[in-house]
Amino acid sequence: MASDHYDKAITIKSPEEIELMFQANQIVAGVLSLLESKILEGISTFELDCLAEEYCYEHDAQPAFKGYKGFPASLCASVNEEVVHGIPSKKKILRPGDIISLDFGTRYKGFYGDAAITVAIGPIDTRIAQLIEVTKTALDKGIEQAKVGNRISDVSRAIQQYTEEHGFSVVRQFVGHGIGSNLHEPPEIPNYVQRQASPRILEGMVLAIEPMVNFGVAKVNVMKDQWTVVTADRKPSAHFEHSVAITSHGPRILSKQISLC
Repeated sequence: MASDHYDKAITIKSPEEIELMFQANQIVAGVLSLLESKILEGISTFELDCLAEEYCYEHDAQPAFKGYKGFPASLCASVNEEVVHGIPSKKKILRPGDIISLDFGTRYKGFYGDAAITVAIGPIDTRIAQLIEVTKTALDKGIEQAKVGNRISDVSRAIQQYTEEHGFSVVRQFVGHGIGSNLHEPPEIPNYVQRQASPRILEGMVLAIEPMVNFGVAKVNVMKDQWTVVTADRKPSAHFEHSVAITSHGPRILSKQISLC
């Protein structure tokens, strides 16, 4: 879930806390993998929300978003021009040519996990397919810069530069965030370079890096439900996110699904 502000200090996590966050994020990864396999023409976003919530409880975790500041569901399901925080609904049925961003979080043994993917329903326009791939790769570019000694602005710069090189725009109103025993912690992680000083990246930080990339203009609007964020020009948007621990050996992607086979 994207953040628009925070009000606490940056926290450094111990190796033991990072292992708990890894477990929390593996449940998130399992949810997203399940949903991706279930997405077909005709399914409702409400059904996806039910599947996500059920999987979460079956793995002894709590949905992080449900009830968070009043959010009414467990899954953020954002279709086409919806950028983030789309509320699942029985009336929202997926159709061929749609794209959907799925953002899910868990709370497990006192720590949070958070990740997101964007999925196409059937064949889609070539340029929209490129939007999805560019957003996914922009996340990878940002993660590469999430290493000890760099600054948050290095992550932001990598995401913004790659995105704009391909003719798309990054959302500025909502940003990535630190994560730990709270869903949203400092530092903010913008997907564009800001003018003010940027925090140094330290070992033990855990960052939820999440480029939100628009097909057209960067500007977004919040709908009357006070949650759903849409592109101002109503063109499609894509969203990918990983929770990443900073280690002395480089970034560790906690929400990348690990096969036990």
